[in-house]
Amino acid sequence: MKIEEAFDGVELVFLDTAPVIYYVEKNPHYFAVAKSVFDLIENEARLAVVSPVTLAECLVAPIRNDFTQRQQEFVDFLTEGNNVSLEIIDEDTGIEAAKFRAQYNLTLSDALQVAVALQANCDALLTNDVVFKRSRGAAPSFNSTPLWGCYTGLKLEKIKKLFQKMIK
Repeated sequence: MKIEEAFDGVELVFLDTAPVIYYVEKNPHYFAVAKSVFDLIENEARLAVVSPVTLAECLVAPIRNDFTQRQQEFVDFLTEGNNVSLEIIDEDTGIEAAKFRAQYNLTLSDALQVAVALQANCDALLTNDVVFKRSRGAAPSFNSTPLWGCYTGLKLEKIKKLFQKMIK
């Protein structure tokens, strides 16, 4: 299956932290799939949204390890990358995040990611975070599509399978 097929019908995708790290750091297990996704974004076939949470989480290890070049790579990619939009977290987003945290037992950072994606009207949320699979209660919907139940969420069930094939 081609990555383009997995993204069929997805125009605006929210990028959680892990896929960004896989791409920028060229993770040996996930880079091939991440590159395919980011090639679609950089070639204007899809648009991407990230949040300040994505930026902050991507910067933790490079700051901790005093790796200034990697810090700058993340900042440049997330704030100036082709077809990547860094959305703000405002009052409404904060309120929505609190609701997700309370109802689905998400961490605050995961709840903020979901709230930003919803506020930006994303079609999909690309993640490799198991928290979305194990959250309690019925999944919230994201443009009438269940938000989780698979690692990559929303309309990206095919990408989950692709990720699983790539790491075997």
